[in-house]
Amino acid sequence: MERRVVITGLGCITPIGNNVEEFWKGIEETKCGIDTITAFDITDHKVSLAGEVKNFNPEDYIDKKEAKRMDRFTQFALVAAKEVMKDSNLNVEEIDSTRFGVIVGSGIGGLITTETGTTVLNEKGPARVSPFFIPMAISNMAAGNVSIEVGAKGQSFCLTTACASGTDSIGEAFRMIKHGYQDIIMAGGTEAPITPISVSGFANMKALSTAEDKTRASIPFDKERNGFVMGEGCGLIMLEELEHAKKRGAKIYAEIVGYGASSDSYHITSPAPNGEGGARAMTLAMQDAKIQPEQITYINAHGTSTHLNDAGETSAVKTAFGEASKTVMMSSTKGNTGHLLGAAGGVEAIACIKAIQTGLVPPTINYKVPDEECDLDVVPNEPRKLDVKYAMSNSLGFGGHNGSIIFKKYES
Repeated sequence: MERRVVITGLGCITPIGNNVEEFWKGIEETKCGIDTITAFDITDHKVSLAGEVKNFNPEDYIDKKEAKRMDRFTQFALVAAKEVMKDSNLNVEEIDSTRFGVIVGSGIGGLITTETGTTVLNEKGPARVSPFFIPMAISNMAAGNVSIEVGAKGQSFCLTTACASGTDSIGEAFRMIKHGYQDIIMAGGTEAPITPISVSGFANMKALSTAEDKTRASIPFDKERNGFVMGEGCGLIMLEELEHAKKRGAKIYAEIVGYGASSDSYHITSPAPNGEGGARAMTLAMQDAKIQPEQITYINAHGTSTHLNDAGETSAVKTAFGEASKTVMMSSTKGNTGHLLGAAGGVEAIACIKAIQTGLVPPTINYKVPDEECDLDVVPNEPRKLDVKYAMSNSLGFGGHNGSIIFKKYES
């Protein structure tokens, strides 16, 4: 028997706010978190803008000694996890902790640690490489540290599907609870990729925007878009079996009802023609949710602000939704945050959940020049107030990984 799965806690750190309340206020106020890179000297770089997390001091949340032994992507996850625990009002002493899991995806893991460790090796020799290098750099350490912090003794792992990591983590958590393997899972994604080598690598493959005007850099679906803007942060949510949540009197934000995933089997960085793989993931998610396309009010698009992604995702929605694509609203919050890579799906899931909870659809900000290839309703520039019963979140990753999840307004 399939079990119902609900959302009972939220936590995030983003370029427009370091908790859920600040993040959502930023969405409501159409705040743009993109600005000049401060993490390193950009003098010789082609790219000058990123979506950095602002005013983040890990020692405000984590013991100083412990914080020093964590890469920034792990610090983000630990802080977001603390917010989720507080928000969900979960007392681990009152549950079976062996039925409480953690899935925190990351596309790259501890890239800051890897880059600085390599510099130390080359400049000072092997004896000077930190003994904490490995447990700081490996991608699973966000999940590992979160499980230790929250007392989760169930299944804990890191899922890596590039920019689909956060969405796939939530989707797999949904399946594990639905089919009875766990009762509660904290899931989402975290990333801290704003480093010289990361920005250089993405820039040299022509993926990043070279715009210098922060209001014309991350501009999803706009005809003048010329690449995505790197972002960083974390988004985690608490998924819980419905009866388990009701028994402990948890507040319920929304229900998660569908997950679909697919592979393009086409190219390492380019999406399949006409978004065929993405369309299959969306169709599978709707089939899983047992709903029709016209029942979905809002799609939080992958919407990276690259030509291939935005046009391909538009085609994918037309394929998956048919006539309903003419009325569905599809915006990208990457105009606010930039592209958080493996963390994008976690933060964008929160955007969908808050849209359902508040009846406010996030806009695609800084949109000016319509593109005939991206001719859906992208909710330009201003949020819309209306009832949202079903919301879909899409993520499409390098390697051809596609993931779609569907949230529903909770009805007992």
